[in-house]
Amino acid sequence: MFLCAFSEPESIEQYVSYLHKTFSDHYDTSQENGQIKRYELNVTNNGFCRYKRYFNNGKTEYFAFKLAKFKDMDYYGTTLSGKLYIHTKGDDVIVQTYKDRGGDVDSMATQVIIPVKNMEAEDLNQIRDNLEKICVQQQSVKIQ
Repeated sequence: MFLCAFSEPESIEQYVSYLHKTFSDHYDTSQENGQIKRYELNVTNNGFCRYKRYFNNGKTEYFAFKLAKFKDMDYYGTTLSGKLYIHTKGDDVIVQTYKDRGGDVDSMATQVIIPVKNMEAEDLNQIRDNLEKICVQQQSVKIQ
């Protein structure tokens, strides 16, 4: 316990790296029903989560939000397959749709939904913990 008091706290880069690796390792392409040609899911060192889906019909969906806006998360599914809902504090998720039947659309949302697989309770707890730590660190930097 005494030694832990003098250890360096983890950096935002470590939290971001963990989230990026976890989202990449657990992303479930099988839930996309063959409609998605490819996807990009990145968590950046400057505190953003960016998720882009390229559909077979040419449509593209892009979601982005600042990790400091994280509010809560839910998971619906089993340990084999499910959807991770990441909620923000308000309309903080940028949503852009390109080459859709209705044209290009820019809007805002309160959540991002990521299809995942092989998620244990511990994985979900670690994701939440890392998101919360990023929020705290980014808010404390903002205050200073």
